[in-house]
Amino acid sequence: MNKITSGSKLRYKFDNLMSKGPMAMIGLLGLLSLLVVLLAGFVIYLFGIGPGDADAIGFVEGSWQSLMRTLDSGTMGGDEGWSFRIVAFCVTLGGIFIISTLIGVLSSGIEGQLEEMRKGRSFVIEKDHTLILGWSSKVFTIISELCIAGENQKKPRIVILADKDKVEMEDEIRDKIGKMKNMKVICRSGSPNDLTDLNIANPYDSKSIIILAPEEGNADSQTIKTILAITNNPNRRTEPYHIVAEIKDKKNLEVAHMVGKDEVELILTDDVISRIMVQTSRQSGLSMVYQELMDFDGAEIYFNDEKLLVGKTFAESLFAYEDSTVFGLQFADGTVKVNPPMDYVIQPGDKVIAITEDDDTLIVNNNPQYKIDEGIIVNGQSEKPGVERTLLLGWNQRAQIIIRELDNYVGAGSFIKVVSTFDKYGEQVAEVAGELQNITIEFAHQDTTGKDVLDNLDVTSYNSVQVLCYKDDLEMQEADSGTLITLLHLRRICEEKDVDLKIVSEMLDIRNRDLAEVTKADDFIVSDKLISLMMSQVSENKKLMDVFEDLMDSEGSEIYLKPASNYIKPGETTTFYTLLESARRKGEIAIGYRIQAEAFDSEKAYGVKVSPVKSDAITLSPEDKLIVVAED
Repeated sequence: MNKITSGSKLRYKFDNLMSKGPMAMIGLLGLLSLLVVLLAGFVIYLFGIGPGDADAIGFVEGSWQSLMRTLDSGTMGGDEGWSFRIVAFCVTLGGIFIISTLIGVLSSGIEGQLEEMRKGRSFVIEKDHTLILGWSSKVFTIISELCIAGENQKKPRIVILADKDKVEMEDEIRDKIGKMKNMKVICRSGSPNDLTDLNIANPYDSKSIIILAPEEGNADSQTIKTILAITNNPNRRTEPYHIVAEIKDKKNLEVAHMVGKDEVELILTDDVISRIMVQTSRQSGLSMVYQELMDFDGAEIYFNDEKLLVGKTFAESLFAYEDSTVFGLQFADGTVKVNPPMDYVIQPGDKVIAITEDDDTLIVNNNPQYKIDEGIIVNGQSEKPGVERTLLLGWNQRAQIIIRELDNYVGAGSFIKVVSTFDKYGEQVAEVAGELQNITIEFAHQDTTGKDVLDNLDVTSYNSVQVLCYKDDLEMQEADSGTLITLLHLRRICEEKDVDLKIVSEMLDIRNRDLAEVTKADDFIVSDKLISLMMSQVSENKKLMDVFEDLMDSEGSEIYLKPASNYIKPGETTTFYTLLESARRKGEIAIGYRIQAEAFDSEKAYGVKVSPVKSDAITLSPEDKLIVVAED
């Protein structure tokens, strides 16, 4: 057994002191400095020492003179008398070693504290803030939308907690969003599913919580774990949370609901985008309609408990607003119905669901003065689903959902050809083929960006073409680049054969949509942007999730762009009241229109006008579309 020496004990105690951090060292060095100053003052007082021929100085003055020499070694330059010089020299040496070390430790301590602040680990003292947990490309759209939503709020706040450096987050937000008006964004570094880190972001006082799925790894398991960390936290608040989260795989939806119960609204991202893509492939411009409804810049969806409409039929409520458009009801029991029966009588507690510029513009027109132009109303019928041929270029995890969803819309005997650059997806095509009722499917392993490949596919023989990004195999920009090349070849083929082909493409990066305008594709589905918009909207109003689910359900009423000539005689000048009445007679609700001549003009929202002023004069051509909410 080794003998423990006094030196070993001293070093051990010193090590323990060092482990306590800079404050313990500052305390020790401060104490040593004080002892040196007091000891020197005592020696001067005890031996009656004074500078030069001066009288001896007392303890207090001696201590003061000693302190000045520890802080500034140059002070002793003018000292006289060897006794005083020797004491001053010893004190100055102590100052050089002890005080200098103290100053160094103080500097390091302050620098360490600044570094800790830079890491973003301090508790967030905010109330009624929107808390974003996680980091992905969607965060920038969400912040931009919440900035618009918060313009009429006092001191709106967004708090972000992500496993990412705080300064990096702040720099990226500053670069990609710029000025945020009255919105303040607070970033904190930490794991969203760690209870200690989660506490930093103060979820207990939040207005709503948005959980972003990580872009790598098992995203759904991380999302479910984060929901669990919020709802089952021992320190959680008593009132329910308002959580919005994205789930990628439908198999994980039930588990996420079980964990979050009524406190969480789950957006099944791949399912939502697939449904929109299928619907858009059948009616160009639909994605822009959804974008208009989901963003905060323009017309939005609001709920209103309007007492003046109680006792009136739902059909009468359609004409009750001049510059807002009613398209559904939230019943007194909380359930939501888009396009309810026209003869339903509105009851106390029912709320109208309407599209309007802002909540303060949803005002009943007490003296409606409008005229229905009966002479131009027609009763055209939409074509029934028939046999269709669809060409699907590319593949990702959404492709199977798209094919299953398309099977609900087309007639028996329809055909899909899938062409993929990657041969491994042949098994997935064969798997989904066994589930289809109306569609037969064929798979080809070929380069979807190759000129010769596309030329030999007889592209113009198909009713529509869908182009998917290889988001599961390539980096975002590389995937979008491949899509652009494919679209350019498709445009060339259409021009050479003078054929107007319906083309719908998926884009991952919103910035690439502007580049893709040159391809003249009918529509682009920017998946991340649409999901970001939906999450932003639902974070502000929980009940909007029910509305979006109802609109996207193939079993209920959906949004359609139908020929305006099915409703009125084309070329006739009228008002939106007449269009509204013509749609009502078919059991449909007109919510806007699309001008085909502006279909490729981004400055005019690609021709889409949602919730127009009903009394304004409009003239629609045979190519223009009426946007309606209908069952088919």
